[in-house]
Amino acid sequence: MSEPSDDPWQSFGAWFAEAEKSEPNDPNALALATVGADGMPSLRMVLLKGWDRDGFVFYTNYESRKGAQLLDHPKAALLFHWKSLRRQVRIEGPVSKTTPEEADAYFATRQRGSQIGAWASAQSRPLESRFALEKKVAEYGAKHLIGTVPRPPHWSGFRVAPLMFEFWRDMPFRLHDRKVFKRPDVSAQTWHTEKLYP
Repeated sequence: MSEPSDDPWQSFGAWFAEAEKSEPNDPNALALATVGADGMPSLRMVLLKGWDRDGFVFYTNYESRKGAQLLDHPKAALLFHWKSLRRQVRIEGPVSKTTPEEADAYFATRQRGSQIGAWASAQSRPLESRFALEKKVAEYGAKHLIGTVPRPPHWSGFRVAPLMFEFWRDMPFRLHDRKVFKRPDVSAQTWHTEKLYP
C-alpha cells in the first residue's frame, strides 16, 4: 500500500493509476460538493474527465443546480473513494470555467446519444413524465440527424484548482493514515504538509 509522496500531484497520479486497475466501475467517479445561496451544501457524484497541475475537470449543464451554484459560488470540494484500495482523496479549491475549445473537444468525444441528451435535458428542473424527456430526445435526434452534433451553449466544463489535498489510507483498528497538503493560493508551487490524527 503506497504512502503519498511529498508531491500531491504525483501522489494523486500514482493512486489514480492504481484505482484504474482495481476499481470495477468508474475509477474516475467523485463526489462533488457545492453550496447554494442559502448556505446549504449540496452533494452529488460526477465523473472526472481530465486533470493536470491546473486542476480537475468535469462537465455539466451550466443551468443545472450544480452549474448554477458553481457560477454563483465558485468553490468546491471533491472526494474520490476507491473502495477496492481502501483509500480516499479529498480536494478543496476555487472553481473556474474551462475554455470553449476544451469543452468542444471533450463534447466531440461523447457518444452521439449523450450529445443529444445534453440538448434534450433541462437538467435539475421538474420533469412532468418520462415520455416528455423521450419526446425531447426524439426531437433533438431528428434535428441533428445528419452531421456532427454541436455543443449546447449551456453545456461546458468546470476546473477545480486545489488549495488542499488530503490522502487517506485505511489502517488496522481504524487508526487510519491521513496526510494533508495545503497552499495559500493556486499560483503557489510550495505545499505545507502535515499528518492528522485519524
